[in-house]
Amino acid sequence: QVQLVESGGGLVQAGGSLRLSCAASGRTFSSTVMGWFRQAPGKEREFVAAINWSGSNTDYSDSVKGRFTISRGDAKNTVYLQMNSLKPEDTAVYYCAADSNPLGSSWLPTFALEYDYWGQGTQVTVSS
Repeated sequence: QVQLVESGGGLVQAGGSLRLSCAASGRTFSSTVMGWFRQAPGKEREFVAAINWSGSNTDYSDSVKGRFTISRGDAKNTVYLQMNSLKPEDTAVYYCAADSNPLGSSWLPTFALEYDYWGQGTQVTVSS
């Protein structure tokens, strides 16, 4: 089992920044891919960003590319999402997810069904 705990959400004005953290504990595999998803009210959960185990490969949705940065801590069991130039449409509950059995060392899944562990979510609200 892998446990994921997110932190760092909150209320920020448009144009501001927030940094989300996700701490993984329990049985973490050396190949685990970590991802961030978000879900706004009345909408489906959508992919935001993903990073492979080594941190050498990242992927972003078009809506956040150039504004958000995903990274891993030195111990590999923490992943961050630096969010800059926030917009009201970024308002959502943000979830950390882990794929403990990715297809390859550079594989970065973008579908929620490909991830087998999830955090409880953290609310991000961007005011206009």
